[in-house]
Amino acid sequence: MAEPRDIVLIVDDSPEALGFLTDALEQTGFSVLIATTGQASINIAERITPDIILMDAVMPGLDGFETCRRLKANAAIAPVPVIFMTGLTETEHVVHALESGGVDYLTKPINIDELRARIRVHLANARSAQHARVALDAAGRHLMAVTADGELKWTTPQASRLLNLASGSDAGQAAITREIARWLGARGHAGFSTETPLAIGLGDRASLHLNYLGEVGANEILFRITSANKEADDEILKRQFGLTGREAEVLVWISKGKANRDIGEILGLSSRTVNKHLEQIYVKLGVENRASAAVKAAAMLHEG
Repeated sequence: MAEPRDIVLIVDDSPEALGFLTDALEQTGFSVLIATTGQASINIAERITPDIILMDAVMPGLDGFETCRRLKANAAIAPVPVIFMTGLTETEHVVHALESGGVDYLTKPINIDELRARIRVHLANARSAQHARVALDAAGRHLMAVTADGELKWTTPQASRLLNLASGSDAGQAAITREIARWLGARGHAGFSTETPLAIGLGDRASLHLNYLGEVGANEILFRITSANKEADDEILKRQFGLTGREAEVLVWISKGKANRDIGEILGLSSRTVNKHLEQIYVKLGVENRASAAVKAAAMLHEG
């Protein structure tokens, strides 16, 4: 079987730039997705997680800097490296790009050989970081790193699952970010102790306990996450349908509309393994396809 091709999402409002970059990268062996607006890129990335994003900085409406910030606020997309492309060369624009979450900056006109080289480097770095997160996760380490403002920098896969279950929406994620920022801002005040976990309650959804582990880099603060929820979604599905633990986890993400590739990244599985789990899930749920399984799981979780 052919190896899956890396997916590059190109975000640019210029049809000429999109055509030029698409042709060059497809010839190199990449699969290319395109978006002509910042919001369109967010919509695409939420459905199909790219391996790397090339982002035009200057676009009408939602510019590249704000688009990058919004992408990085999504735990599932946050680890994806973003390379900015722009004709702006002033130092403040470079700084702005990096502060928005970008890992690199190329000025137009783009030199394709240089772009290919930088893509390879950042893909390799992203994979190394992902492998480290999966290894930490396999060892039971539910970890997340945030900035001093509470913005997410990275998570291990299972920590990402807990965050998604607890937040449930952009508003929920924003509430978590505010609570973390407030807690971090209180450090050093009289009577405050970092030994006391930060407890975040989100109505009838899962509650989170965040244990402060310290600062591990420049503006990178590490927490361990535990959940005090009523009953995790995967446990409900496991109990109701007689699934294994891993099958239940896969079904949870199926019910949330995630593709096999995304589920594999979240759970540290190959797409082939996800497919094998799906075959057993269909049998146990008495359904014939993915859509029916998702509907049945969502109905059960809604009742729960």
